[in-house]
Amino acid sequence: MKTTHIAFAVAALCLSAAAGAQTVMKISYSTSITSHYGVGSTAFCDEVEKGTQGRYKCQQFPNAALGGEREMIEAVQLGTQDLANVSTGALGNFVPEVKIVDIPFLFRDYAHARKVMDGEFGQDLLKKMTAKGIVGLAWTENGFRHMTNSKRAINQASDANGLKMRTMENKVHMEGYKTFGILPTPMAWPEVFTALQQGTVDGQENPIPVILSAKLSQVQKHLSLTNHVYSPAVLIVAPNIWNKLNDADKKVFSEAAKKGAAAQRKKVNDDEANGIAELKKDGMQVVEQVNGESFRKAVAPAYAGYAKEFGADKIAAIQNVK
Repeated sequence: MKTTHIAFAVAALCLSAAAGAQTVMKISYSTSITSHYGVGSTAFCDEVEKGTQGRYKCQQFPNAALGGEREMIEAVQLGTQDLANVSTGALGNFVPEVKIVDIPFLFRDYAHARKVMDGEFGQDLLKKMTAKGIVGLAWTENGFRHMTNSKRAINQASDANGLKMRTMENKVHMEGYKTFGILPTPMAWPEVFTALQQGTVDGQENPIPVILSAKLSQVQKHLSLTNHVYSPAVLIVAPNIWNKLNDADKKVFSEAAKKGAAAQRKKVNDDEANGIAELKKDGMQVVEQVNGESFRKAVAPAYAGYAKEFGADKIAAIQNVK
């Protein structure tokens, strides 16, 4: 009788331990926890924890604490890191098809960009990641990119001529920026603030939320609202985590990613609406009405190369989304 009681007690303990077993996942991104990446990642993590009754939870590593975006993506591929919230700028080196969305002046505005990324085209790109050992959960957002520098105001494309500008290690960006006369200087994000401070580079280009969260107003005098590239971002998960999930948990993760994306986009909207005034207050001189036509005209020759690489039909399909 005693033996039976003990067996029952042991079985009950095992069951409760299994029910309470918790997987703590590492998620990283390149900006601060209060930035758009932080807001999106936190919303995702909260939903996952709630939806799995605490069986899965996140430990966040903001500010590129686990390395730059390239290192994050490699770690997710290898399964040494569980999740990352990264821009397409670095992802294109792993999933070449993604590079198409980095073409300058491809998207008209946020409504157009979000419709493309959430539609058939964007969902197909997510699926293409699987073959490269990455599971794409949902498109989050980095935002439209703008130029900052320490030398002069940029009102039109010719004003950018000769500026040494930090860029991502992204061929599509770099080819486009060369048409503006910029000298693209690829550099990992964690090194950028110091490089700007020391004058190693004259400027950089990023969305308003990044310029704000990185406090670039301390090292850059001029900001021009060029809107030259829309920069999507994506929540990725390591296949070794994803493949362990049952169907119900996979659904929780996917729905949580959508909520994270919505929160991240809202933060981008809020930063775009309020951030310019904040940056002016911090001493930045802002050119709000840039001659966009001069940039579009300058970049036109690069489109021949883009058409060859990605297909003119694919570029047109994106441009024609209404």
